[in-house]
Amino acid sequence: MSDAATDTPIRVGVVDDQALMVTGFRMILDSAPDLTVVGEATNGLEALTMVADHRPDVVLMDIRMPELDGVEATRRLTADPEVSARVLILTTFNLDEYVFAALQAGAAGFLLKDTPPEQLIDAVRVVAGGDALLAPSVTRRLVEQFARSGPTGPQADVPGLDELTNRETEVLKALAKGLSNAEIAEELYVGEATVKTHVGRVLMKLGLRDRVQAVVAAYESGLVRPGAN
Repeated sequence: MSDAATDTPIRVGVVDDQALMVTGFRMILDSAPDLTVVGEATNGLEALTMVADHRPDVVLMDIRMPELDGVEATRRLTADPEVSARVLILTTFNLDEYVFAALQAGAAGFLLKDTPPEQLIDAVRVVAGGDALLAPSVTRRLVEQFARSGPTGPQADVPGLDELTNRETEVLKALAKGLSNAEIAEELYVGEATVKTHVGRVLMKLGLRDRVQAVVAAYESGLVRPGAN
């Protein structure tokens, strides 16, 4: 089993309307022995076709593109029961308001376009493994943006929220602030393993896929208010 990763490489699709970005990402990803780029697309519509044709495990998705943007393409992909690919959004700080919409649409996380190569490779591995990618520093920036321009409509009903224990609710609030497991452990004076257990229970009780969805649910339910500490 030691060679499993290289025997069955993670299949990646790259979607960006800038050819240089696509070429750069391909070179970085293909340099890793356990990753292989199986398809490319320059807009959301092409992305849908590429995913159907090549069945990538992870899709790196730009947001602003012609024909169909990354948010709507993500929504269509994650809503399709035939698609198992997980979407990793590529963004820059000045597009954070679009990132929240992408997370609502079902993205598994997001990366800055200037992420160092080794972090990009690690991010694809994390998402392919079924985890969400929510870098705390970027999440905090996203939360600040959401506080200024996020949804202001009626609060969403999140089934299972009232089933959380007090400690699980504290953990959910901490997740929504963009804290890492280590930071949550320090804030709540518990061990990281305990935090991981609590996070798992929160996701299970709320019927959520990952901590990205937990952050979205915390804000949409009104459990956490934008701008609140």
